[in-house]
Amino acid sequence: MADQDPRLSRMKAQVYKDSRDQDYFDKFHERARTTEPNWVYEAVRVVTVLWGLIAFRMRGYHSERVPSDGAVILAPNHASFMDHFFAGAFIRRRVRFMAKSQLFSKPMEWIFSPGGVFPVRRGAFDEDAFVTTYSILERRGALVMYCEGGRSRTGRVSDRARPGIGRIALQSGAPVVPIAIYGSVRVRNWKRLQFPKVTILYGEPMRWEQIDRPTREQQQEVADAILGEIKTLYGELEQYGPKGVAERVRAERRAAKPAGVA
Repeated sequence: MADQDPRLSRMKAQVYKDSRDQDYFDKFHERARTTEPNWVYEAVRVVTVLWGLIAFRMRGYHSERVPSDGAVILAPNHASFMDHFFAGAFIRRRVRFMAKSQLFSKPMEWIFSPGGVFPVRRGAFDEDAFVTTYSILERRGALVMYCEGGRSRTGRVSDRARPGIGRIALQSGAPVVPIAIYGSVRVRNWKRLQFPKVTILYGEPMRWEQIDRPTREQQQEVADAILGEIKTLYGELEQYGPKGVAERVRAERRAAKPAGVA
């Protein structure tokens, strides 16, 4: 395992094995497959967006690239427990995501499940998580999924993607919007009373021809292509900085206006 950056607050050791039987999670999958998030989602959204805006001076650019309806996969880099909320903060749609099964215990499961989150058992072949994912996309939902799997422990975007997102993109045919979240790696430093500025940059949607049974190689190829776009967006934020990207976006919008429009 790569060493953690000493400038970052340390993350807890990862626990990949959940000793509970799969049957324990059936009720959470059933709810995610048959119902939409309720008022809990909106309550959590208000709190997390306010927290992001105030504590992390959160800003988002090109959120209009996310389709306003229909199935879509949002694919951000992953460095913070807040990334799910950062990715959905600047779009009107309710976004769903899978969370490690260890989080589904009382009282947090009373928030996660009504809020549209569903479990995945890491370290095991959890086909139920895929079935729930396809159910959400078939109902024209918006899903957050990470190419890298778990959170980055080094502070860097991974060099290789996990194939799962490639499988889902190919089998569902849903467009994928790559997203770069810049600054979230330092969100964990709130423990040191350090609050970084967080910037979210949305990329152009990517789409592949639907394949019922993609090979492992096809899944990996698509996953790597998505991660490549994320790294390009992230590199843009690194090169120009959040302020520079903001200026470029404003310039692009001015240039796109018809002549004579103020």
